[in-house]
Amino acid sequence: MTVTVQQFEPIALVAEHEDVKLEFVNGRIWAEGGTDGGHNSILTWLFRQFMAHRTDLDLIQGQGLKIDTYRNGRARPDGVLAPVGHFDGKGEWADPKGVLAVIEVTSWDADTHARDRVEKPAAYAATEIPVYLLVDRDMNSVVVHSRPERGEYQDRSRHVYGDEVGIPGTGITLDTDGLKKWFAR
Repeated sequence: MTVTVQQFEPIALVAEHEDVKLEFVNGRIWAEGGTDGGHNSILTWLFRQFMAHRTDLDLIQGQGLKIDTYRNGRARPDGVLAPVGHFDGKGEWADPKGVLAVIEVTSWDADTHARDRVEKPAAYAATEIPVYLLVDRDMNSVVVHSRPERGEYQDRSRHVYGDEVGIPGTGITLDTDGLKKWFAR
């Protein structure tokens, strides 16, 4: 069955009331259940790291973005790094123009490889979001995708927990020692 963006949006809104996050990436609906404590703690840790460097930026959770070429997709990244107030009045599904980075933290479900490591980097690059930061809990690493061109990120670097990780275009360097100390498997 083929679903349009117009059909997807109200379905996603209803699912959100049941603590299910739906996304529409590359013509496919992805469902992710509630997050675990570690997932949420990593996002909180990232928020503190970003705010320590740049108080003019917010790490926003729950903001929907119009993604993919021609904006036919909908994603709700775990975090969106943008200037303070950037999404004021923009609605549930906002244009990603002006977003500095999107952040995802892998989940423990069967779809995480296809969703977080394959589909989302392609969709975010096609949308020309400058940086896709993936905290990969399976690999105890932080992966930075940057420099989107022709629908692909041209640069990709993997850093093990404990490394310092530069976020291109932001002047931010994350000290990931906390990930190593509290979240390594």
